[in-house]
Amino acid sequence: MKRRNFFKTAALSSSVIAVSGFAGCQPERQAKETERNFTFFDFNEITIDDLQKKMASGELTSMEICQKYLDRINEVDPVLKSIIELNPDALEIATLLDEERKNGTVRGPLHGIPIVIKDNIDTADKMQTTAGSLALEGNIAEKDAFIVKKLREAGAVLLGKTNLSEWANFRSSNSSSGWSGRGGQVRNPFCLDRSPCGSSSGTGAAVSGNLCAIGIGTETNGSIVCPSGINGIVGIKPTLGMWSRNGIIPIAHSQDTAGPMTRTVKDAATLLGALAEFDPEDAENHLGKGEIFSDYTQFLDKNGLQGARIGVATNMMGFNKDVDEIIKQVYRTLQENGTEVVEFEFENSRKTGRPSYQVLLYEFKADLNKYLQGHSNAKPKNLADLIKFNSENAAKEMPWFEQEIFEEAEKKGDLNEKEYLDALEESKRLAGKEGIDAVLKKYNLDAIIAPTNGPSWTIDWVNGDHFGGGSSSPAAISGYPNITVPAGYVHGLPIGVSFFAEAWSEPKLLKLAYAFEQATKHRKAPEFVKSLT
Repeated sequence: MKRRNFFKTAALSSSVIAVSGFAGCQPERQAKETERNFTFFDFNEITIDDLQKKMASGELTSMEICQKYLDRINEVDPVLKSIIELNPDALEIATLLDEERKNGTVRGPLHGIPIVIKDNIDTADKMQTTAGSLALEGNIAEKDAFIVKKLREAGAVLLGKTNLSEWANFRSSNSSSGWSGRGGQVRNPFCLDRSPCGSSSGTGAAVSGNLCAIGIGTETNGSIVCPSGINGIVGIKPTLGMWSRNGIIPIAHSQDTAGPMTRTVKDAATLLGALAEFDPEDAENHLGKGEIFSDYTQFLDKNGLQGARIGVATNMMGFNKDVDEIIKQVYRTLQENGTEVVEFEFENSRKTGRPSYQVLLYEFKADLNKYLQGHSNAKPKNLADLIKFNSENAAKEMPWFEQEIFEEAEKKGDLNEKEYLDALEESKRLAGKEGIDAVLKKYNLDAIIAPTNGPSWTIDWVNGDHFGGGSSSPAAISGYPNITVPAGYVHGLPIGVSFFAEAWSEPKLLKLAYAFEQATKHRKAPEFVKSLT
């Protein structure tokens, strides 16, 4: 199944070395470079806690840590193409943070930690924000996105921006996840001829390939959890509104959110809390306000599965026998750790795709036009301008797939249209109140699990993506939280398991996900094999 058709139908339930323009300016390297050994690195699988201990002891400074990651990027990323642009001020920022530490000030757990963020998140610095599109080259934001402002306040070092599926995979139903006109094709570090999924492809590949300490992606439907699952890392799609959407190139305000992408649940919980805050200037939120914590690591419990009752969505299985076997092993792990497992089917699993897709079309046009008009350095000022630019630059922007979703969205009216309002109400009700909420109540469940992804498919620019299943839609459409954790491997390709539940249930989901991670420890560093054949 192709990524955009998956969006539309939700068939299975249902994206002083530093230099700017890094990946986008790199020439294609010879195939022999993919045969180099990228598996060894001093910081392989290192955590936030590990890095903080090294800085606290004086063994390493933030500047030295950042330099090592920049060296790693320069070595590996010409093959992986996960980084679209590096921050030319990263080492200077790290040095200033080292001075703060030396003078007795440590801002918190992210102080001096290098992070990468997706190239649809505004940064008021020397880096561009382009969503991977050549049309937005030169778009340097005048103001940090709310979450970037929080990152800087927390003392994180913004190392660079990551490549992505162009326009967060909302341009064509025939797209290749991880391809952008500006950055080229991101590759999966477990197997370089296979897809990194999307649309947060570069963040998933960079975090998995140990090119950074932690990362941030964004999701409308599957764009955090799929690249996390398929690259063998942890991803959190928070409850809608927990992280501000201000300053992020949008698809749809009723589903969009940024979220952590890391190698461990604890690192994801640390990042989640550091950026969690209600933003009064954020877009409207149909979920209202829930309780937000500044520290989500307090909910991590190795024994968190004891006494839990978890439902398994069986109609989100059956697309791959090897994946089914992994989920059956997940059952056994849950049961062995004191969890009662209940099988069920989502009655609404095939009903939300059509209305949700209509919502995305309407909101994309309205929200993107608002974003473009608020950015003086963005040359296009509306969706119509983008369509025109792509047509005039088709050789660079549309060599493999076109822009039929853009064209479909441009034909929509405003957000007062009855078609939009009816679709919004229907999709939220079916996915939320009559979907996840109803299932949790009916079966008295703490959470629901399902496979996050099927095995990664071979990259195919001619035919586009061919997905092997997933489970992102209920949580994505409802706006509820979803956490994916590595669950196993099919022929060496990572498979994730997703934990999701009601709105604002991150504390409970983190407890369960952490306990599962600690009981299994499936995460391993990728080997950058050239091909499975």
